[in-house]
Amino acid sequence: MSSEIILFYQILCFIILPFILGGIVRKVRARAQGRKGPKIVQLFYEIKKFLQKEPIDNPASSVFAEISPMVAVYSGLILWSIVIFEWAPFVMIPFFLALYRFAIVSFAMEGGTSFGGLGSGREILLSVMAEPTIILMILAAQSHIEISMTPAGAFIGILFLALSFIAILAELAKPPFDDPRTHLELTMVHEAMLLEASGRTMGYLELASQLKLSALLAFLIKLAVEHSKLFPIGEFGNLYRELAVLPGVILLAILLGYWEANSVRRKWSWVPEFMGLSFLAILILGTLVKLS
Repeated sequence: MSSEIILFYQILCFIILPFILGGIVRKVRARAQGRKGPKIVQLFYEIKKFLQKEPIDNPASSVFAEISPMVAVYSGLILWSIVIFEWAPFVMIPFFLALYRFAIVSFAMEGGTSFGGLGSGREILLSVMAEPTIILMILAAQSHIEISMTPAGAFIGILFLALSFIAILAELAKPPFDDPRTHLELTMVHEAMLLEASGRTMGYLELASQLKLSALLAFLIKLAVEHSKLFPIGEFGNLYRELAVLPGVILLAILLGYWEANSVRRKWSWVPEFMGLSFLAILILGTLVKLS
């Protein structure tokens, strides 16, 4: 009976979360800044509106400009399904992150605009800095270590998850690595790459971005839940772990909204040094968790 409940719960999360997590982040960010903000489901209406319109393509672009948004959605769906249903090992996540990045960077470079080139260069820089750390997180997720409930073990585990959250911020181009609130194309990453997108193309790219956001946040929650001793071993323990994913992801989205409202972007020269230190810190903490 619990397996049917878990499957129904996973399907429900798979359908609903990509359309509300981004809305939660925007709503919390607006509230933290003293504004009312859009509705939580506003992203669903925006994507629906975009998908109903014909795109206006750049005259210099080729047919790949029409294919790459669908490739991005495909990679986002596969990535999201791996995290939710766990039908494949998590080590596949970097491959579909790379496919998503290849699609969106190719779309940005297809038009030959200067903003597309700027955003693509920054996207590649962030991916080179963040992906080694994400791969290390995945190796920790695929291992059978458990965080002990001693004060030292709990502190190490929380610090490990905090540094993993920083790597996810870099992968998603959130503050302090990027600041979409400025609305300046010269300082943006994703927004600069999507300036040439419109209509159905913009809808596909926005949907792919929300799938990626949901997948990475849910992966971090599963990393925290599955390697703790908070739940009993057995069938009911698996059920409780799955039920903890939804509230955990929503709380993480709320935290991300507050973080966006109160954090600022740092200099790009600061990114490689900080991500290198984060990688070394996660490597050391992962070893300490294994030994604790």
